Amino acid sequence: MSFENLPSNHFLTQPRPDPFQQLQSGFVDTTTLAAHDFDVDNRTGFMPPQPLSHLAERVEKMDAAQMLMETGKSRSWRNIVAQMPLLPIGELKRSERALRRAHHVLAWLLHFYVHTIPSHEPIIIPRHLTIPLLEVSTQLQLPPVITYSDDVLYNWAHKEARNGSHYYNDIPTIDNLRCQTTFTGTPDEEEFYLTSARIELRGNEALELMRMSMDEAFVGDDIAIRRITGYLERMAVVIRELRDLLMSVKEGVEPKVFYNEIRPWFRGVDSDPSGRQWTFEGRGEVEGWLEMPEASGASAGQSSLIQALDIYLGVDAEAPETSFMSHPSQKSFQERMRSYMPRHHRSFLAHLRANPRPLRDLVQRAADEEGGTTILEAYNAALKSLKEFRDAHMIIVALYIIGPARHARSGSRNFGLVVSGTEEPPTNAQENQMMEKAFKVSEKSEALKGTGGTDLVKFLKGVRDQTADTYLRG
Repeated sequence: MSFENLPSNHFLTQPRPDPFQQLQSGFVDTTTLAAHDFDVDNRTGFMPPQPLSHLAERVEKMDAAQMLMETGKSRSWRNIVAQMPLLPIGELKRSERALRRAHHVLAWLLHFYVHTIPSHEPIIIPRHLTIPLLEVSTQLQLPPVITYSDDVLYNWAHKEARNGSHYYNDIPTIDNLRCQTTFTGTPDEEEFYLTSARIELRGNEALELMRMSMDEAFVGDDIAIRRITGYLERMAVVIRELRDLLMSVKEGVEPKVFYNEIRPWFRGVDSDPSGRQWTFEGRGEVEGWLEMPEASGASAGQSSLIQALDIYLGVDAEAPETSFMSHPSQKSFQERMRSYMPRHHRSFLAHLRANPRPLRDLVQRAADEEGGTTILEAYNAALKSLKEFRDAHMIIVALYIIGPARHARSGSRNFGLVVSGTEEPPTNAQENQMMEKAFKVSEKSEALKGTGGTDLVKFLKGVRDQTADTYLRG
């Protein structure tokens, strides 16, 4: 996109705000092209219409550093990273998209560097990688690790080349996505990221339904109640489709490949099984960088879409703020994961949570009045779909994490969920039964940590049960 023909006072030509300075009066926050709309695109939701696939020529060395990952996993490769030139980020500060691309490249490079160090050696990140990564992370107000947005939101491109169209009009479709970057080069890893990308893309309709519901709640008359009822009925359908997309990961990702080859790359500091600390050389040279309170790995819990569904339906309002704590920070998992989200998406969730006319309260009031049963049924149906989505997530966790973890401990050949005595794929009911059994067994054994650093089994069961407890009774 060229700004050369825009007038000098156009908001797109204004410099990107400095995160360490107060926004000057009269200046628009131009951090993104949709800052006023929380960087939520009305066609693609939380996914950008088109992330950058490379950086400008002036900082091409940063993208070139990413190519080092293809040269191998040896000590000589890490020596090359340690000796690479210090990459300036001054030119990137004018563009949020460029900063996001830089975070994607540098965080990916960091994880590749860290997770190729032998387990008996200390983890020391060289200064020439530390400084640009912390500078970029400071500008974006993100931790200096790979996040869900690095893996999913900003890691896609069109599967088929698009010619002759402006990127803004060239929006992605579920069937035309590919990954820009993977650790393993396996189709399993690409499919794992793309499953989440498809969910995010399909979830755009859910965000639109939220917006229309909030508009109608402002009016609050009988017509508004009927319209919100229709939106809730549609929301239940959309969430069921999200569940189907989630379960489709089984078609392209092998459990043993995911657990043994892919998942270890995501680990951050507090999910590293070796317990080693990461030492960032040169961190004291980065202005504004004081501490690193969060350094977990990428997690589906960092999806703004899923947290938005919880807030909209009032699920998170029913849980105490201290629920599901298992982290030294003593923050809830949901609160911690918001610090890994793009900052405008965090603002979106805060805006949604601050809604003075919460949907749950509106449904409860309508249910207390004559003729309010229809909206109550529609609300509970949407919650039921969300609970089923959480059931599906637990099945995936049992298949891809709990099963392989048990295999690793016992030497069993069974990497996932199977029905005894048959090779037929399990039915939904059988999957649920096996998932519950797997979770019960795991609760009695050593706690499994998710890449977000939490007790995986306790957390997932907690949020699933919390969703079910949110149902309203007439």
